[in-house]
Amino acid sequence: MTNKIAFSTAQAPKPAAAYSQGVRKGGMLQVAGQVPVDPATGLIVGDTVGEQTRQALENVRAVLEEAGAGYDDVIMLRVYLTRREDFAEMNAVYEGYVREPFPARTTVFVGLAEGLLVEIDALAVVG
Repeated sequence: MTNKIAFSTAQAPKPAAAYSQGVRKGGMLQVAGQVPVDPATGLIVGDTVGEQTRQALENVRAVLEEAGAGYDDVIMLRVYLTRREDFAEMNAVYEGYVREPFPARTTVFVGLAEGLLVEIDALAVVG
């Protein structure tokens, strides 16, 4: 049986509770939900869902890269939005980060902490 390995990078926000930024077991890598927080300042980036989506996806990228992966290794992305009307704007930014064959994706509408419009997590297969 393979060991579980946690990954952490200063290029993504520090976890706000008892969880890892990313965890790999065997070839599976799960990136924890990333919010649009600038890892250097700890502040939310942007007032629009487009700006926030870009930062959240950059945070996902940072954790993927720390674990030796990239968006081409991602098989599933989950997007959590606070407002249905933000779907098209989020999707326009999202399309700049993925390419064919596209990962599977689920998008749900949820309540997030004050000021957050989006959160994104990823599942990748590496090695």
